[in-house]
Amino acid sequence: MRIALFVLMMVVGALSSGTAFAQSETDRLREALRSATAQTRALEDQRTAMQAKIADADREKAAAKKEVDDLKAQLKKADKEHREAVDEFNQRLAERDETLEKWKSAYEEAATVARTKDAERAKFEGEATAYKASTKSCIAKNTQLVKAGKEMVQRYKDLTIGEIVVSREPMIQQRRVEIQNQLQESQDKFLDQKVNP
Repeated sequence: MRIALFVLMMVVGALSSGTAFAQSETDRLREALRSATAQTRALEDQRTAMQAKIADADREKAAAKKEVDDLKAQLKKADKEHREAVDEFNQRLAERDETLEKWKSAYEEAATVARTKDAERAKFEGEATAYKASTKSCIAKNTQLVKAGKEMVQRYKDLTIGEIVVSREPMIQQRRVEIQNQLQESQDKFLDQKVNP
């Protein structure tokens, strides 16, 4: 625009300076004016094209900014979800460790109880074995006692009134000594079979 005004002013100035010289000068100025107008139009077209490009670039920039903002929001959301997932995983891991510790503790307690029960079982088995041996011994001694008792009862059954009278005889007391010896022998048999606790 300014160029056109400048050219126009030059034309007016040249017209006022002289006519003959002015005619060729006028043609030359007209040509310059046409050239300046064409350049002005070309520059205007370029300016319009540039403004369209700038508008396109602004739209692309806005679209790119929106896309970047969307991506930032997605990234922020993904980061938040990742942190939440990590926190949840860590919490589950802590709960698992806690449960594992409880199981370990329960296992140790059960193992201790099992060891105690095994020790008690071994002790009771030993006692049972000793009691069985003791019982066998008692049964054997009981058999001997029964035998000795039967012998004693048989002696008393076989005892006659005459033997009782002779046993109380005051002079010799030989039979009394025999009976006391038999009683002592029976007592020794009983004592031999006594079970000590």
